[in-house]
Amino acid sequence: MFATICVPNFYLQAALRHESELAGKPVALIDDQVPKAVIMQLNQIAESVGVRSGMTPSQGLARSLELIVKTRVRAQERLLTQLLLHFSYTLAPYVEATAPGICTVQFTDYRDLAPKAERMIAQLAAAGIAARAGLAQTADISLLAAHLARPVLQVGDAKTFLASLPLETLL
Repeated sequence: MFATICVPNFYLQAALRHESELAGKPVALIDDQVPKAVIMQLNQIAESVGVRSGMTPSQGLARSLELIVKTRVRAQERLLTQLLLHFSYTLAPYVEATAPGICTVQFTDYRDLAPKAERMIAQLAAAGIAARAGLAQTADISLLAAHLARPVLQVGDAKTFLASLPLETLL
């Protein structure tokens, strides 16, 4: 059995983790170390005013003058990764940092997995990190479940779960 812990908008969460005054404001994130910076992640408020991923900062500002454009904070990303790993190790000793903002945990003890995952998600939330967890028989299905979880989703029957997903989720 596997759990995938996913931090949505990982780079944005890392950049805004200690800037609570930006809550409730439209915020977009760019990578200032690429030749042509485009918006890579944005919060729900920025999306609701018409800003989209892939836009240039000036295109985003044309949609909303209140848009706050932030740059990636790699030091915070490393710290957030360490926190995610730390909390993931509270579930089981077999943990892999799968991708930025994603950890996969393999369980050997299958008892009370959903309550354990819910407790860990609550601990991350107390640390100011919004996360989701998916639980399933395979790592791939647990990753899909994590993306759909609110905040924890345990998949019992993989065939039924996969059949219910829209095609674009699987691509």
